[in-house]
Amino acid sequence: MPTADDTAPAEPDWLVYRFLEYLEAERGASPRTVEAYRRSLGQFREWMGERFSAWDACATEDFRAWLYEALNLQLKTATIRLRFAALRSFFAWQMRREGLAVNPLADVSLPRASQSLPVHLSLRQMEALLALPLQVPVDKKHPAWIPYRDAAILELFYACGIRLSELVGLNADALGRGDDCVRVLGKGRKVRLVPVGDYAREAVEKYREMAGLPPDGPLFISRLGRRMSGRSVQQMLDKYLQLSDIPFHISPHKLRHTFATHLLDAGADLRAVQELLGHSSLSTTQIYTHVTKTRMKEVYRRAHPRADWDDDDI
Repeated sequence: MPTADDTAPAEPDWLVYRFLEYLEAERGASPRTVEAYRRSLGQFREWMGERFSAWDACATEDFRAWLYEALNLQLKTATIRLRFAALRSFFAWQMRREGLAVNPLADVSLPRASQSLPVHLSLRQMEALLALPLQVPVDKKHPAWIPYRDAAILELFYACGIRLSELVGLNADALGRGDDCVRVLGKGRKVRLVPVGDYAREAVEKYREMAGLPPDGPLFISRLGRRMSGRSVQQMLDKYLQLSDIPFHISPHKLRHTFATHLLDAGADLRAVQELLGHSSLSTTQIYTHVTKTRMKEVYRRAHPRADWDDDDI
């Protein structure tokens, strides 16, 4: 729960505080989202300085001036859009809850988001990565179950396409013995069931048995018995990256991209992939169709004897 001191150290901004409380308590926003919105609102108020008297006194021209400065500073489009997403959400909330008559951000146009294609692993790269934990010699200082934990984590990422925050938040009872689905707590604290294949289920069961996990505790733990953090999972992934021949950095999100891309390459329905990923909007999932289209073109170029067309031709 945000505190008054977190919102504005010098002078508590109770309007912002209530908004952040609403995000957390009613919208189920993650701590990361709440912090990003708090920071964005604070940045705008700090930029306004002495010109700031009250939020309902801020005018469209103020936000356009802030946008203009951000563009001049060549901030990333994603950074700009995040800042204004916080402001737009804040003022929309004020209109619903605080009686604000006009949203000053209604006529502020933002730069379009760049649509970069998600990076993913090939099937060969993914299979090699999955095999690594049980091929690497075990450090004698670590418990014998550590490689099995790492294997289970990688298998679950690839089998389910879950987010890093969802994986570290799993408890041992999220996947019962013999279950073919795992219960995942996603964004907005929404629970969804995601199918788990035999490889991942067996890897999780083997690790859970070797580690002697209690049913009411976290599923993935450190060697000290504490719930793993997102950072420790990334460090584990970095270790195996150094032992692989994969030529680019791997993040848990790239494994999520790999999950979605491989499903669509194999003919999975876009709506089904949307449900599996826990996307609230189909448009978020559609970026993966561009990846498969790009791959289709590459295969055609290599295989067809008369494939001498340009990208703009299709």
